[in-house]
Amino acid sequence: MKFISWNIDSVNAAVEHKSARGEMTWQVLQDIAAEQPDVLAIQETKLKPTGLTKKQAAALDELFPGYHRYLRISTGRSGYSGTMMLSKTEPIAVEMPEIGAPGDMDIEGRIITLEFPNVYVSTVYTPNSGSELARLDERQAWDDAYRAYVSGLDAKKPVIFSGDFNVAHQEIDLKNPKTNHKSAGFTDEERTKFSALLDAGFTDVFRHLNPDLAGVYTWWAQISKTSKINNSGWRIDYYLTSTRLNDQLANFSVIDTGARQDHAPIKLEMTDDFEL
Repeated sequence: MKFISWNIDSVNAAVEHKSARGEMTWQVLQDIAAEQPDVLAIQETKLKPTGLTKKQAAALDELFPGYHRYLRISTGRSGYSGTMMLSKTEPIAVEMPEIGAPGDMDIEGRIITLEFPNVYVSTVYTPNSGSELARLDERQAWDDAYRAYVSGLDAKKPVIFSGDFNVAHQEIDLKNPKTNHKSAGFTDEERTKFSALLDAGFTDVFRHLNPDLAGVYTWWAQISKTSKINNSGWRIDYYLTSTRLNDQLANFSVIDTGARQDHAPIKLEMTDDFEL
């Protein structure tokens, strides 16, 4: 069974593909469709409150025929944040939770959870701490609320959750740790909260399968023209699973996006005996 997760940075940019970067984004989405994942999670859809346009819906229907599709749109700011999940199997329940996060975080469309008979599959777009760490205090409150939320799910049945967590956990998870120690996504506070999430009973799938592997990243800054060329990246996109699923973790990979900078999709494969 195969799961894919991707911060797409605008569904519209992918579907319209009117720029060189849009063309690359569209190609990545086509590559994902060719993989035929059992569940696809997408973050940062940037959809308007009206949801998908007819053109966007038609494009997704063509790429992912027969999939069940679920949208969580930001009601706090138009065209901001947002998540989407597509599943071959219809879930028994769909949750768009509010977790008691500060400010507008609960209305920014950041979490979708699908419940299946044996497991929850969830996605998250974690708030960024922002320039000059203006949102760091709120981000820490989010991390505490989110950890409580997924722990509550885990108390009922195992959880597979993925997304852009906006944190590189250890120095091995980014190219330049020393110069980024006080940057959003690599502060001591954010890394400590991520450690607390793992300590609550969850596994970082990539690091579990590749304990010492360096140089594998999921995000390269667009602001730097050479970040992808030099592989000056960060690993900030994750699949996390309840630790009791460890024996069913078969493989994790980062899907190649060529010259496209920003986020790359990540893929989790489970063993043959795994069932939703």
